[in-house]
Amino acid sequence: MYRSSIIDIISPVMAGPSSSHTAGAVRLGLLARNIYNAKPDKVTFKLYNSYALTGKGHGTDKALLAGVLGFSVADERIKNIFNIPDAKEITYEYEFLEDFNRHPNAVDFIFDGGLKMEISGDSIGAGEIVITRINKFSVNLDGKYNTLLLVYDDVPGVISTVTRIIQTDNVNIASLHCDRSGKGKDASMCICVDGELSKQCIEAVTELKDMYIVRYIKKLES
Repeated sequence: MYRSSIIDIISPVMAGPSSSHTAGAVRLGLLARNIYNAKPDKVTFKLYNSYALTGKGHGTDKALLAGVLGFSVADERIKNIFNIPDAKEITYEYEFLEDFNRHPNAVDFIFDGGLKMEISGDSIGAGEIVITRINKFSVNLDGKYNTLLLVYDDVPGVISTVTRIIQTDNVNIASLHCDRSGKGKDASMCICVDGELSKQCIEAVTELKDMYIVRYIKKLES
């Protein structure tokens, strides 16, 4: 269960009326953008439940697009995001859905371009967010840590090899989350770290023969 701290209760500085529907939506878009790590040709936003019912009134649709375009939570241009040049450089569309198995403020980002990727996340209140799924893999990313995201062939020894490489940077691992589609199939690993991983460390992981997606995702600004 998520428990708020006194810092969480204080709403962030933002351009919009709601921390969950506006600030949280921008932060979800920013983190999804960092995970995708490329300029998409098209983005489909699937908004669920409260996001779908009241999102337009709170500017959630604008905020999600603003985050994907790299705008900060406090950027005043969010209010007119559909009319600025940046928004005209990609194709985007919205779907509004109801699914009581999902969080009240849930969204899927479907990126299309050189790589197709689906990223799911929730806005959990006071601007706090969590990315829960990337493609078919479950994850738990809140944007508070620099994170190494890996997708690879599920063979023995990958986790120990990767953690040994990280140790060479003398960086502490804050959390490690793994998932896989089946034994011997493809798998994912999300490693949140307290510090900064070096370019050499990331390159060493990338060069491992079983890796086919490597992302170093920088933590979001407070």
